[in-house]
Parts: sequence; structure tokens; C-alpha cells
Amino acid sequence: MKNVSILGSTGSIGTQALDVVRNHSDELKISVLAANSNDQLLEKQIEEFQPKIAVLSDESAYQRLKARFKSNSTELLGGRQAFIDAATFEDAEIVLTSMLGFAGLEPTLKAIDAGKNIALANKETLVVAGEIVIDRAIQRNVKILPVDSEHGAFFQCLQGEERKSIKKLLLTASGGPFRGKTKNDLQNVTVDQVLSHPTWNMGKKITVDSATLVNKGLEVIEAKWLYGVDYDQIQVVVHPQSIVHSMIEFCDNSIIAQLASTDMRLPIQYALTYPKRIFSTVESLDFWTINQLTFEKPDIETFKGLKFAYDAGKIGGTCPCIFNAANEIAVEAFLNGRIKFLEIYNLIEEVMNRREIFNKIDLETLINEDQIARSIAKTLIDK
Repeated sequence: MKNVSILGSTGSIGTQALDVVRNHSDELKISVLAANSNDQLLEKQIEEFQPKIAVLSDESAYQRLKARFKSNSTELLGGRQAFIDAATFEDAEIVLTSMLGFAGLEPTLKAIDAGKNIALANKETLVVAGEIVIDRAIQRNVKILPVDSEHGAFFQCLQGEERKSIKKLLLTASGGPFRGKTKNDLQNVTVDQVLSHPTWNMGKKITVDSATLVNKGLEVIEAKWLYGVDYDQIQVVVHPQSIVHSMIEFCDNSIIAQLASTDMRLPIQYALTYPKRIFSTVESLDFWTINQLTFEKPDIETFKGLKFAYDAGKIGGTCPCIFNAANEIAVEAFLNGRIKFLEIYNLIEEVMNRREIFNKIDLETLINEDQIARSIAKTLIDK
């Protein structure tokens, strides 16, 4: 039995992770559930999974739940610091970090410092602080187990292989809802159109990032740190069917791929149960009904989020942090109807151009740069 903490339990990844735990209660047990502000859903999760600790980082949500909370087996805590501290809970063997955005960095580092293996679903942790996170994980002898379908695919393809034998990471992308569209086609797309992803069921922020290809850019930076490759060894390939979740070309020019249905519960399960591979309720692929698997080059002139990510990653230092912060504010503004879809790119580019890049980074520097970049982005939106 493996004890699991889920940070971000009420979000898309968190709820799917709990589905995995529900289906494998003989293998997995919940020790900690932590969420931001969804007190009603967290209350239901507490009732079902009976964690030792439950946390709401939003104080108002915590007070709402506290007023009606009756569990004798779960300790309820509130506030941002309680959320961070939950990452270090002694009983947990693995911590699933599935909260959104930059907010995931500090709890992840705390969990690593406490010697917890990390099931990483928070891309931004490695995007903004990859060098710090990986160095600290090595020092603490902590495993970083990727939950992304693409990075989970790389991880599986590498079992039994040496990383030095990697020639190229072939990172697949669905292309999002606007694959093949031109800039003119995208001038007035609506939020509902953006959120209509053709193959994956994800949260709003990640779905917007998929449409802009920023999500794939974040995964490029993440791959650099997870697998120790150079950026010119990472090639994004558009694969609309989303059946091949990613591939690795090795030094002998052979390619190994991981294929599966489009269901995030599979990479979540593999990360939580690693090194064991156990049965899954995910639908099996039927190769008699798969008509074709196609691959294309991404259009980075129209979908500039991918280009910006490569630029930020190659520049390094604080640049990926600035890129990520600008994107988070831009996506929020788009979802709230304050900017148009293509203006997401304009905002990211403008913020990146306005900030000086610092090459020596620590957590304090990153927190400061994140706040400055967000402030610049908000000012530009308000103009």
C-alpha cells in the first residue's frame, strides 16, 4: 500500500487521480488532500477517502468548510502556508503536484526537501525553476515521475535504456482545435471555440494553452530538464489522433513510441504505482479500427507560443519564468473576455521584451520576477 498526497485534488488532474485511487484501493491510499477554494468538492472527497489532513489554501473557503466540518479522522487546515506544509506530511510516500501555474513551485520544492517522490503534473515547476528542482531532487535522492501524457511516454520509452543514448525526443501535439487555421481565421474566435479541444478533456487554462501551443512549449522546456537534453534534440510533431503520446529516437536511429487511449488516468496511474505496472480501466486500443496515424510539422508562425517557449528556454535564467507569468495573466484575461485570442501572443512577447534577464537564479529571484512580469502584463491589459 502506497500513501499518496494530492496537491490540487479538486482540479482536472486531481479528480482523475482520485479515480485511479478509487479503482486501486488495494494499492493506493490517500494521506493528504489539498485544494485552493472548492470547499464543496473537497468536502465530498474527504468523506470518501478519509485523508489524515485536508487543506484549503483560500482562507474564505477554509472558513466555510470549517463551519460545517464534522470529520473525526481528518484534520482540516487553511491558508497558503498550510497548503505548502501539507507537501511535507510524514506519512506520504509520493506527492502528486497538480495545482496550476507558478503556485506549484514552492510546495514541490518543500516536498522534495522532505524526501518525497514527486508525481509531477505541474509543468510550470520545471519551466520556471528546472535547474533548481532537478539539482535538489538529485541531492535528496528523490524521483521526479512525470504525469503529462507526453513526458510519461518518454519515461516509459526510457525504461531499460540509457539517457546518453537519446538522439531526439519526438514530442507529439494534437494541434489543438485550430490546427490548420491561419491568423485571419483566428481573429475573432470565441472562448467556447478555444475550449472545444478535439481529443483531450482538460481544465480551461491548459485547454487554452493547447490552442496557442504554449502548452507544448512548456513541455519542451520541461523535457529539457527531465531528460537532460539540449533544445535542438527536442522536436515537436503534430499528431492529430493523439494516440502516439510521444517517441524517442535513439543513437542507432531506432524509434520507440508509447501508444494508448487519450485518457490522463493512465500516465497518472503509472506515476503513482511506479515501478509496478498494474491493470487499468482505461480503454484498450483496437488496431482494427484505427484508420490512420498522421504526423505534421507545427505552424509556429501562426501559433507563436511554441516559438516563444523555445526562445525563453534557450535564453534561460529568468526568461522562462517571465514567459510563464505573462502567459498565465494573458490566458486569464482571454477567458474573462478582456483580450482576444491572438492578443495572448502579443502580450507574452511584449512582457518578455520589457524584462532584463538574470542568469543567476534562486527561489527569491524567481518569485520576484514572476510578480513583476504579472504586474507588467496586467498594466498592458488595462491600457
